[in-house]
Formats: sequence, C-alpha cells, structure tokens
Amino acid sequence: MIPNSERAVEASAKAEIAMELTTETIITEKNADSKLPMASTTKIVTAIIIIEDCSLDEIITVHDSAVGVEGSSIYLKKDEKISIKDLLYGLMLRSGNDSAVALAIHHSGSTEKFAEVMTQRAKAMGAENSEFKNPSGLPDDNHYTTAKDLCKIACHAMKNPVFKEIVSTTNYKGQFRSFVNKNKILKSYEGANGVKTGYTLKAGRCLVSSAEQNGMDIVCVVLNCPEMYERSCEIFDYGFKNYKLLKLDENKVFMCNNVLCKLKNTENLVIKISDEITYSIKPLSESNDNAIAELEIYRENNLLFTRKLYSILDD
Repeated sequence: MIPNSERAVEASAKAEIAMELTTETIITEKNADSKLPMASTTKIVTAIIIIEDCSLDEIITVHDSAVGVEGSSIYLKKDEKISIKDLLYGLMLRSGNDSAVALAIHHSGSTEKFAEVMTQRAKAMGAENSEFKNPSGLPDDNHYTTAKDLCKIACHAMKNPVFKEIVSTTNYKGQFRSFVNKNKILKSYEGANGVKTGYTLKAGRCLVSSAEQNGMDIVCVVLNCPEMYERSCEIFDYGFKNYKLLKLDENKVFMCNNVLCKLKNTENLVIKISDEITYSIKPLSESNDNAIAELEIYRENNLLFTRKLYSILDD
C-alpha cells in the first residue's frame, strides 16, 4: 500500500494495483484480489488474442451480429469490408463493441466460443480469478476479473510490440477507417503509452494505464474509480519517485576464484531508490548445469535476488 503520508488524496478506487512491467513486481495494491466487473478494459484480452492468432492485414466481411451492438461503437455496416488491423484500432482507440464482436466471430465463430478462449488464455497469462462472457465488457454477472489479474494481462499484452503500438497511438489513419484515441492518460502524463479505458454503471470508471520513465515501465489498474485519471497519475508519481529498475546485463562479467563468469540471461530487479544494495558471489562445489558460482543481491541483510553464474568460456 502507498503510505498515507505519500498520498496526494485518499484513494478513490474500489481496487487498484501497479506493477513493474518486465518483472510484474507489485509496487502498490489495494483490494487487488477482489472480483469486480471491468467494463471495456476487457478488450485488452480480446486485442492480444487477435494479435497473437490472426493476420492483421486480412480483410474480413462484417457479420450481421456485429452490426448495431449496444454501447460504444465504430458503426460497422452489414457486409462491410474492413481489415483486422482497422478493427483492432477501432477496438482499442474508440472502444467499439461492434468491433469486438466482429473480431470474436472471425476468430472463434461466435462470441460465446471466443469468451471461452478468453478465459483460457487469461489463465495462461496468470489471471486465475477471472471469467469472461463476452469480448467487449458489457455487463454480465459472470463476467469479472481482479485488479491483479487485469494487471498481469496488461503486462503480458504490453510486452507485445504490436499491441503496444496500437494502444500508444493517439491518432490512427487506416486503410478503411481512421480513429482518435479517447484515452486521456496519453496526453496528461509524461511517458504514458497505453492502455484502455472502461465504463459501465455497474463497473464504474475503470482504467488500465502504462507509463515509462527512466527505463522503467509501470502498469497501473484502477477499478470503479470516479477520478480514474487523477488516481492513476498519483500512483505513477509514487512509483517513479520511490522505485527503480536494476538491470543485470547478461554480458556483465563477474569474478569467482579467478574465473570470469556471467549470468545466463539478462535479469531485471525492482528496488527502492533509497535501498542500499550489496552483492555477494559464492562459489558452487556442485552443479547439475555447469554453474560455477551464485550471485546474491542483498538489501541490508535481506536477500532480494539469487541467480547462478556460468564461465564465460562455456558460451
């Protein structure tokens, strides 16, 4: 939780959470495991599934079921020809419920079957307490998520460069349609690069947002939050003021018993800016994968991180 002394105003969200993108380290949370409706932030799941499974250049014919869908719309017409790419931008920039239906039917044949895929894929992203009944986020008692689940989903999605490009776009001119992004966070917070707004009477105002400063990207979720933009900016301010990303490059060389060694992969670690960090390298007498030492990182006397080190000659 953010200490009260570091809050500009009392949190207005029913549930909230912020994570560092690459490690999914939790920076702050409140009621993050409460099951709640999430309105059109649902479309994050719809979008990333389509991006991962479909060709964005494909031209489809709009199905009857995607015409006249209630709520936010890009006003698709029966038998209209449109690209998957344009539909995705309409989905994420204008929150088109009709676009969500068109994409779901293209992917799975029906919105019901696509919703089953959504739940399965969300679980694979780490969202264990979510259930999806439609691709748009229209109210349904059995359509819900948690702030933590939604943040994990958003972290997964934001690691995809195509998804990130879509949700960070303020103005889009496509082959068939053009759109202006309604997500105000993109213009109101330094480094903001996504992702999706949502609102229904039942869910209240919901916002999943992302911002990058000083090489660290924070993903924030606020659910049922009347001042969703203001609260999200406060959370970002807190995160960037108090935390930083420590990058341990795989090419950084360490020394253990006169042997040069390094990590197998680049690793990221989220630490407080005020933390005093110490390193320790301990030789290994036995290892089943040719590791010769272990790198340990401490904050005071607390072990934060440990990874094996390998001889640079083994590459």
